[in-house]
Amino acid sequence: MAKFFRATHHFLTSLLITVAITITTLKSVHTTATNTEFVKSACTVTTYPRLCVTSLSTHANLIQTSPKVMAHAALNITLASAKATSIMMVRLSSSSRLKPREVSAMRDCVEELGDTLDELRKSIGEMGQLSGSSYEVYMSDIQTWVSAALTDENTCTDGFEGDNMNGKVKAFVRERILVIAHLTSNALALINHFASIHG
Repeated sequence: MAKFFRATHHFLTSLLITVAITITTLKSVHTTATNTEFVKSACTVTTYPRLCVTSLSTHANLIQTSPKVMAHAALNITLASAKATSIMMVRLSSSSRLKPREVSAMRDCVEELGDTLDELRKSIGEMGQLSGSSYEVYMSDIQTWVSAALTDENTCTDGFEGDNMNGKVKAFVRERILVIAHLTSNALALINHFASIHG
């Protein structure tokens, strides 16, 4: 009889543990699905919603359902992309296969990207301080800096206009800058959306 009670007790304990694990797993799956749906829904305010979803959905569990965290994440993703592109362009500009005009345009573009990086870093710093009576001042600064970053990116491609530029180099730079510009545009839309529901 004691064996029966021990076996029953062991079985019930195992069953309770299994049920607890299953409930925890289901909550986690539900939470992840909710967070991912929030990202998809929030991305509808952007100009490039597909890019928004693909760049931010991997951060859905961090974002949860916070428009502020989502805008902050979008800025960080944009910063990382701009950094990587800037590094790649510095390397490319030292290539001996480029014409002097292409090298000059590349260096000008790297300088513009440097400005973009500064503006994005300042915006990320201010996002962490958004609260209280200074909220509107910080938000205005962020919106101004991200808009300026978008202008810098567009200016970057201006140097590659004209027929005497290598088509492959022009296309390569344009493609990279376009991605950063689209990410920046999306970040700005998410910041503006957050500002509209906060203010």
